[in-house]
Amino acid sequence: MSRSIDLNADMGEYADAEGRAIEAALMPLVSSCSIACGGHAGDAETMRATGQLAKSHGVRAGAHPSYPDREGFGRRSMEIEVSALRDAVDKQIGSLRHVLRAESMTLSHIKPHGALYNDAARDEGLARMLAETAKNSALMGPPESALEHAAKKCGIRFIAEGFVDRLYQRNGRLTPRSEPGAVIDDVNIRAEQATAIALGATFLAGDGELRLEVDTLCIHSDSAGAVETARAVRTALKGKGVTISAAS
Repeated sequence: MSRSIDLNADMGEYADAEGRAIEAALMPLVSSCSIACGGHAGDAETMRATGQLAKSHGVRAGAHPSYPDREGFGRRSMEIEVSALRDAVDKQIGSLRHVLRAESMTLSHIKPHGALYNDAARDEGLARMLAETAKNSALMGPPESALEHAAKKCGIRFIAEGFVDRLYQRNGRLTPRSEPGAVIDDVNIRAEQATAIALGATFLAGDGELRLEVDTLCIHSDSAGAVETARAVRTALKGKGVTISAAS
């Protein structure tokens, strides 16, 4: 039986020419992307440019909202009322919807960023809020998480995600970025992990072995060697008979 998997990247997080060049090289290698929409990075200009780039390569575009924390790049948990956070997230998603609508594009999915992603994966209240703000779009997050449960309760599609360039723990959680080795540096190991996840095989975690069932694999555009990683992953997946296509 043939297998297919979505390959996604977080995009629109750069404002400089060097970063935009990385994203321009990465976009043709993925099938979907999640665009920063003002919480941790991004503005109307970067959203528009990234949306146009995705459209030119037939890549599905989703929103990448976060805690309102540009200073910490959305990687710090915040003590904030859920209602205030809902307003902030809804504003971020709405801004991107508006930009994409002007390009005759639809919003494919919602994928929270950084600390919000990790917090909502464990917090039913945060997960429910994100599922409700997703409206008619799919919700992306870790398999068997509070985000998946909230999506099912709200009757929206859930896209289970695995990471190519991050070290997992045996419990399925990502190793905190503050710990050594949390970001996998070796491109070949990244490709091996991607292939194992895509095939539903076991792979090495920081404290044992793990198997994940996912619909999409993420490559962080701000990880060193992101473009080389995408090429290596595509080659490795093709070698195992796995095709790359947007999650449906």
